Parts: sequence; structure tokens; C-alpha cells
Amino acid sequence: MHVKPARPSVVELHCDLTMFVHCELLVLIITLSLHGQVHAGEIIGGREVVAHSRPYMVLLELRTKDGITKHCGGFLLTEDFVMTAGHCQYNSVSCYAILGLHNYRHPKDAQNISVTKIFPHKDYRYHENDIMILKLSSKANFSRTVKPIAMADKDSPSLPTNCSVTGWGKTDKNSSYNSVTLMEVNVTLIDNDQCLRENCYCSKGDKGPAEGDSGGPLVCGDGKAYGVVSHIKPGPPEVPLYWYTKIPDSRRWIDKVLRDVS
Repeated sequence: MHVKPARPSVVELHCDLTMFVHCELLVLIITLSLHGQVHAGEIIGGREVVAHSRPYMVLLELRTKDGITKHCGGFLLTEDFVMTAGHCQYNSVSCYAILGLHNYRHPKDAQNISVTKIFPHKDYRYHENDIMILKLSSKANFSRTVKPIAMADKDSPSLPTNCSVTGWGKTDKNSSYNSVTLMEVNVTLIDNDQCLRENCYCSKGDKGPAEGDSGGPLVCGDGKAYGVVSHIKPGPPEVPLYWYTKIPDSRRWIDKVLRDVS
């Protein structure tokens, strides 16, 4: 499904975010939330990456109306735009993007930049088009540890291969703590009838993203971002199904936001 380009919908962070949040989103958050964190991203069965080898990674720190701090993943598109999942902004009144980070306890030289505007996909609803662009208040300083990632620009007839997901989410399903260091896990995309109907990339198994990694990139063989970590759906017993919003299908909307917003 290709989305017709439209003028980007700008939502100031101090505005009432419920203007673009449908009732279904509340169901999603209740289902996917745990201990104040947005559920969709724990790197289970993964490994710690070489420090700063994924310089496009962004840790988003969001504060809700009731004072709770939650985290999501994100990735740098340009010097002042970050991509994440649309549901990450639910009930949040402020957001900071931490760039150039590897170890959360030792954020030396990391860049902490506030987010001033958010652009949820104009057709965002429940987990459909679960993608959002964030405008930073100032431009990032590119360096060895802070660089943007290229995005896939068209959807191939065949599934992308050699894919991985990166984030600071949990590393143990029974833990209540997120990872201190950046982790990564390889995932294999599958042809699933439900995924095809809903036009998402999917992977399944006991390794993959869950709580804390929402909004992180699905990066595949050519080093480009193909998807955004969205949510998990139950599969066969103890075999979760991981869903990723397709970036190629939203490229016209993405490019218009990046081009038109100053």
C-alpha cells in the first residue's frame, strides 16, 4: 500500500496529543505496557554491539503527564530528524533524544537534544502505519559516534535478508530492567499471511525485540533501515511474532516531511 503524499501534520509537544490518538491506541498501550515502559522491544537472545558501531542509534527519553519516564528506541535520519514508532509518544509531554550513546550509565560525549515537533504518520491507527518523525531542537554534531542511516527506498518482491534489530531493551523476559549497553539480535523475516495482509515485515521465535526497543530500526543486508520495531503478537505457544512497520511504503510521506519542515 502506497500512501499519497500530504502536508505533514505538525503536533507541538505541549499540545493535547489525544487529537491524533485513537481509542485503539489506548488498547495497544495497555496491552503492550509494563512498569511504565512501552512494550515492543527487548533484545532477547542477542549480543552487545561493539561500542559506537551503530552511530545512528538514538535512545528516546519520554516523560508522561503523570511524571513517569519511559524509553523507546529511534534512529537518526538527518542532523535534526529522528525516526521512531508512532505509539512511543503516547501520553508524553516532553521528549529528549540521546545520540552517540552506548552505555547508559556512562553517557560521556553523548548528545542530549530535546524534541520540539512530532510528525506521526497521517494514517496512523492502532499498529497500522506505526511510524513517526521527530524534529530536534538543534542539529546533531556528526562524528564517529553520531551518524545518520540511509533508508530503503522501495519494497523488493522478495523479503530483505540478513536483518537485525538493535536497542537498549530488556535482555531477559523475566527481568524488570532494561539493558545498560546497546544490544543487537539477528532476525529472519518470514512470509506470513497475516503480515502480508497488514503489510508489515515480521519475524518470529524466541529471539527478537520486545519491551524497551520500540521505534528502533530493522536494518538489513545493505545496511539500510527497512523497518521500525512496532509490536508483538502472540503466535503458537511460546513463539511470539514480531512486527516491523515498512519504511519503503512510507517513503513519499517521509521525504515530504524532511523536505518541507524547517
